Amino acid sequence: MRRLATHLATFIGLSIAISAGAADYDWSKVDQAIGRKGTDQPGGIHKFSFPRSDLHVTVDGAAIKPALALGGWVAFQQMGTAAMFMGDLVLTDTEISPVMKRLVDDGVEITAVHNHLMRTSSPVLYMHVGGTGDPVKLAQTLNAALALSKTPASAPPPPSPPPLDLDTVALETTLGFKGKANGGVYQFSIPRAEAITERGMAVAPAMGTAIAINFQPTGAGKAAITGDFVLLGGEVNPVLKTLRENGIEVTALHSHMIDDSPHLFFMHFWANDDAQKLAQGLRAALDRANVKRGS
Repeated sequence: MRRLATHLATFIGLSIAISAGAADYDWSKVDQAIGRKGTDQPGGIHKFSFPRSDLHVTVDGAAIKPALALGGWVAFQQMGTAAMFMGDLVLTDTEISPVMKRLVDDGVEITAVHNHLMRTSSPVLYMHVGGTGDPVKLAQTLNAALALSKTPASAPPPPSPPPLDLDTVALETTLGFKGKANGGVYQFSIPRAEAITERGMAVAPAMGTAIAINFQPTGAGKAAITGDFVLLGGEVNPVLKTLRENGIEVTALHSHMIDDSPHLFFMHFWANDDAQKLAQGLRAALDRANVKRGS
């Protein structure tokens, strides 16, 4: 009952702030508090990236680029004069406890801790976080917590990546969605068709509810793929079976949020094979999920 009352109070407080018709938030204050510049996303989202460029991780001999599976992030969504935030921090096994303590001490919620990949050359875990409140104070807490890890304090200027050794047009045609190049990886972000809420608040795809599919070229037309399918309970096993039938390994299945509606499951995957063959398998799996076409 206490938890329900707390959630209700938060919802009422945010609803009042929204109804007050507050002007667009000055995100530069949050940028300063968190120690790096964020980017504006559709839906009024302000997002920060925390690539773990300091980590050198391989899976089955393939070196993992930060944009493939080592890219932590935090996104803020304005709620009147307050904000809701969600994020996914990439941490080593020894960083989890100190970072978690700092976050919890300041009232940030931990919504999941788990793996995304298997057989990594060194332990890498993912801590999902969330909360509501003053965005500057939340950013200060996140900055202080990440300072207890070896996450680079600021994002280095990205080097000019070499041309992607992938037929990206063919990938887009097969998957049925547009992608974009980022840090030597070709990325797809595919929103679900239904509206998603967390404690009654709408959660935009940029807050982590879109299906993520990443291709990293590994030579000779091959690519390492990873990401996560965002699924309803009834979609989990049909998608899992389809991925497995197409030579794509399912590496994790779990939730990222606690009070989301509808409740979602996140299925992470891995393969390193012919890129077009993998795209066909991924398309077969996408066809079993209620995704928003024309994205």
